[in-house]
Amino acid sequence: MDSTFKLHAFELGRCQTNAYVVEVPANDRQTSVSACWVVDPGESPEPLLNFLRDRGLKAEAILLTHAHADHIAGVDQVRAMFPKIPVLAHALEHEWFQDPQLNLSLFLGEPVSVSTPTGTLAHAQKISLGGIQFQVLHTPGHSPGSVTLHCASEKFAIVGDTLFQNSIGRSDFPGSDPDVLMQSIKDVLMTLPGDTAIYPGHGPSTTIDKERRSNPFLR
Repeated sequence: MDSTFKLHAFELGRCQTNAYVVEVPANDRQTSVSACWVVDPGESPEPLLNFLRDRGLKAEAILLTHAHADHIAGVDQVRAMFPKIPVLAHALEHEWFQDPQLNLSLFLGEPVSVSTPTGTLAHAQKISLGGIQFQVLHTPGHSPGSVTLHCASEKFAIVGDTLFQNSIGRSDFPGSDPDVLMQSIKDVLMTLPGDTAIYPGHGPSTTIDKERRSNPFLR
């Protein structure tokens, strides 16, 4: 990954969900303030919020890989720091943000309802941060609106709960589909270059090549 580009991970909440801050330092943007995206701010996001505050980062968007509660619970706390920040998620899951049954927070015993997204993420959509381009890949299966954020130039992808190190996402939730999940992994993620770093919603990072070789679910 380029030295001018930084990805910071935070393990949040009971589900140990990985939230990410994608940062383009100020010296790469000819400005005095570093810009960032916040990806999947889950419950108990204080470490992430403190990081943003301490580094003086300007969050330009909240991006959600999907709308299960452990990935969205901290959305409103980030919005409180940045009141006009766009919140982007796949259109199929916008209603989940205020529905504890759909976002599975009833299953966790603490209903979660947060602000509805202000915009959408759609397959093949191009988005950029500080001149660095990402492509949105629709990777349903774990949930109908799951997306991957792929940055070809920096050789990494944030994949939510679709793929993990030596494992794959659960497909036994309402709205999940095991066949669609495998299709997303094999037809979308496994077509990425082998040296692409994979940053999942839980657990350690991995690469496409490592998962091709060792993931028992892909044999």
